[in-house]
Amino acid sequence: MSARTKARKRALDMLFQADVRNERLSAVVHAEAQRAAGEPDRMASWLYAREIVDGVDDHREEIDELITTYAQGWTLERMPNIDRALLRLASWELLHNADVPAAVAIDEAVELAKELSTEDSGRFVNGVLGRIAEHRAA
Repeated sequence: MSARTKARKRALDMLFQADVRNERLSAVVHAEAQRAAGEPDRMASWLYAREIVDGVDDHREEIDELITTYAQGWTLERMPNIDRALLRLASWELLHNADVPAAVAIDEAVELAKELSTEDSGRFVNGVLGRIAEHRAA
């Protein structure tokens, strides 16, 4: 597994945890930073995971607005928590990280949705992110 894939999973864990536990994202990030500091193997993926989480936090309003716009018939509150976190993560990559090709951001999110969420989540995440990628290109 690549360092970026590991970082995405770590960022997903932090976003999901903050959402489910209704905790401040900064508190979750702080706790994860302390764990990472004590485990050198975690440092390789920590920096990008932190960049993702900080980016999602900084651009949450814009990201959530786009997700809501393109998730036809679904509100953020109605989505499974893991899907919401994946959509936020991948949307940040699509919109604010030019180093990540759109196809990579979408594929990674879809694979995580298939692995971690409902039977239909892969298609749902793919559709929403595809529309966000088109929006970005416009």
